[in-house]
Amino acid sequence: MTARPPGTWWMRGLVARDERPLERLVRAPLSALALPYAAGARLHRLAYASRWVEPVHLPCSVVAVGSPLVGGTGKTPLVAWLAAALRARGRRVAIASRGYGRRSRGLVVVSDGDRILAATDQAGDEPLWLAARLPGVPVLVAEDRVAAGRHASLVLGVDTLILDDGLQHHRLHHDVGIATLDGEFGLGNGCGLPRGPLREPLGMLDGADVLAVWECELPSEDLRRIERVAPGLRRLRLRRHSVAIRSLGSAVDHSPETLRGLSVGVLSALANPAGFRRSVERLGARVVAERRFADHHRYGPRDLRGLGDSAAIWITSEKDALKLAAGWAKSVDVRVLASALEVDESASFVEWVDRTLVERGPRAARRSSC
Repeated sequence: MTARPPGTWWMRGLVARDERPLERLVRAPLSALALPYAAGARLHRLAYASRWVEPVHLPCSVVAVGSPLVGGTGKTPLVAWLAAALRARGRRVAIASRGYGRRSRGLVVVSDGDRILAATDQAGDEPLWLAARLPGVPVLVAEDRVAAGRHASLVLGVDTLILDDGLQHHRLHHDVGIATLDGEFGLGNGCGLPRGPLREPLGMLDGADVLAVWECELPSEDLRRIERVAPGLRRLRLRRHSVAIRSLGSAVDHSPETLRGLSVGVLSALANPAGFRRSVERLGARVVAERRFADHHRYGPRDLRGLGDSAAIWITSEKDALKLAAGWAKSVDVRVLASALEVDESASFVEWVDRTLVERGPRAARRSSC
């Protein structure tokens, strides 16, 4: 996952509408580079969609959560929420991720559901955050999601596997597909990598059942493009809300309203740092300084040096806090902002997912083959 680059990459709406002729001319080489990338992605998807290459079916149900875009589109928070919701309905759930930013290779069990078994360098940021947030839910990382799924189902005994950032993993059959987008940015400039943020042509959405959009509605032109390639997607509206603030290294929660009126700095290494800053500002804090690092940055003591020169209080995210030691923040008050996910019509959505997994899952496939 990469942080959002500046400029028109993330400009809402179509490039033809937003860019001047000279800008399009200057960026023409990037458009040329995007063509082979898009062709390769389309061919890969077509090979599995047409059954030229047969996808692997696991002995458990599979939910794939992903996005047609690179960067932070809220996939992992949705995975965490859905895993907890399905577990509450009695399913034995595990999560499989590629583990971006980790230094290990192969299959790593980050959590067996009872204990966290791997550190950040072995697990990656998002899997470690998921493991810390979801007791009772095993979390695995592997380049080969099939291997992770087989281990989860055959060794750990789960009946439902959720793939974090797995909608493009065509080798593994999924029973429910969920695509996420940030309503503020939509489809960006509408172009594929490296010209724009689309990592696969929008046709990949025909492998999805649900379009989950964060915060505000998508631009109308983006909705029309999506409807043309994937008509009838079930719609889901997602929102973040801050639920607590705590000192780094402390387990004592305070109301996030305690930030109102304070002058603070914002410390983050996220794919969408602007979104985190807005969360802080919505609580009434005045951001007077900011220190940003690239997504998956490995913090060290030097990264916190000099924070007190520009603000006495600094706010960081839960994901960042997992990689920060309280002893590094000398003479500076670093606080962790905890957030939760709100899902419109959440009960009916989870019921639909559960019912669909029953209808499409491995047991249903076995019945239809008899």
